[in-house]
Amino acid sequence: MTATLGRRLLAEGVGTALLVTVVVGSGIAAQQLSPDDVGLQLLENSLATVFGLGVLILLFGPVSGAHFNPAVSAVDWFSGRRAGTGLSGRDVAAYSGAQILGAILGAILANAMFDLAALQISDKVRATPGLWIGEIVATAGLIALIFALARTGRAGLSAAAVGAYIGAAYWFTSSTSFANPAVSIGRMFSDTFAGIAPSSVPGFILAQIVGATLGAGLVLILYPDVARTAGAAVVSHGAEGRSES
Repeated sequence: MTATLGRRLLAEGVGTALLVTVVVGSGIAAQQLSPDDVGLQLLENSLATVFGLGVLILLFGPVSGAHFNPAVSAVDWFSGRRAGTGLSGRDVAAYSGAQILGAILGAILANAMFDLAALQISDKVRATPGLWIGEIVATAGLIALIFALARTGRAGLSAAAVGAYIGAAYWFTSSTSFANPAVSIGRMFSDTFAGIAPSSVPGFILAQIVGATLGAGLVLILYPDVARTAGAAVVSHGAEGRSES
């Protein structure tokens, strides 16, 4: 069975919304539960994200591939464009729009659940060279992992592997691993532990683009037959009619 573009967009939008709800909501809970210990707050936030992301990949992956990330969708198109196996350019644009809208709604939902102002803008500035390097590293690793699994027939491991990578990257990268343009935009709309000021978002997105390019390049070098086997990121899914759905 294959999924129409409409169903895939619904999966990407709802999945990304829930991902941001998990990230922002667990950040708010962590602030409330451990107000005097930032390290413990990050641990609580990262654990919730690991488990939540794994569940969301299992839930939505068979429909849309569980990208939840414009960078993943763009690399899916790029890696399969010659063989006609990845997303079409139109699909990438539609996926990205659904992901960004979902991310914004997810932040609003998290705010509302914790009785905060539903619509707010973060003033948490994240704008240093070290943070941008962290985002490059985080995104490159994420893209390399996702497409290495997909191209070697191990996409079934994505829920556990991607969740584990993001959980680790919360701690080993200076930026706490946003690694996702849509999530970066969504997190502008919550002035809480997980928020990011609008002025900081362009730098993060640029770093994520650089990281995605490096990650895709690494996969192309390691797996030169990538174009013939593309079409299963993050998990195998039936995306019928790449340009005609």
